[in-house]
Amino acid sequence: MSLALYGHPFSSYTQKVLIALYENGTPFEFRCIGPDDPDHTAEWLRRWPLRRFPLLVESGQSIVETSIIIEYLELTHPGPVTLLPRDPLAALKIRFLDRFFDLHVMNAMQLAVDGALTGDPVKRRDGLSLAVEKLERAYGWLEGELAGRQWAAGEAFTLADCAAAPSLFYADWVHQIAESYPVLRAYRSRLLARPSFARAVEEARPYRPLFPLGAPDRD
Repeated sequence: MSLALYGHPFSSYTQKVLIALYENGTPFEFRCIGPDDPDHTAEWLRRWPLRRFPLLVESGQSIVETSIIIEYLELTHPGPVTLLPRDPLAALKIRFLDRFFDLHVMNAMQLAVDGALTGDPVKRRDGLSLAVEKLERAYGWLEGELAGRQWAAGEAFTLADCAAAPSLFYADWVHQIAESYPVLRAYRSRLLARPSFARAVEEARPYRPLFPLGAPDRD
């Protein structure tokens, strides 16, 4: 098999790429990184010593960073679902939303997770407090931005939605999206119902005890 993806099913950024692969039914081999697969871990570290996943490998070439991986897939393995439009201005809007979900939702959520992983009660409290502050600002902006849209940028499912799905999924666990954000709550529900993301969620379900803040019973 020519495509190999190194990552972990419970990883939000791994899920982002899995969604893109599942959307277009792109054949690939998943190589899980963890103590049960030391050979995969060793090869991942050899190829990308910065210790970030996922990592995509094709014909000996390594491709890293989720947005770049998905754009690479669009160029080399196009399918029926166009995740990035050919029109430069339309693509620019989607790239912006992709970055928004990664930087202002996913990374904000990670502040709480990182604080909890330290085992230090003070760092746990401070990480959660900062995450809540940042997520509230992001939720408020998204509530207005997404109004009247089916997906992040309009009627088509795109790269931006690949980023939105895992970021909002885990962000809601850290700081639940309030009922005062009905547009955003409905969008998250649509993402959970999308077959590509529903598959990723199910594949990650056995790992929920790993969530350091306690995985909720919902979803």
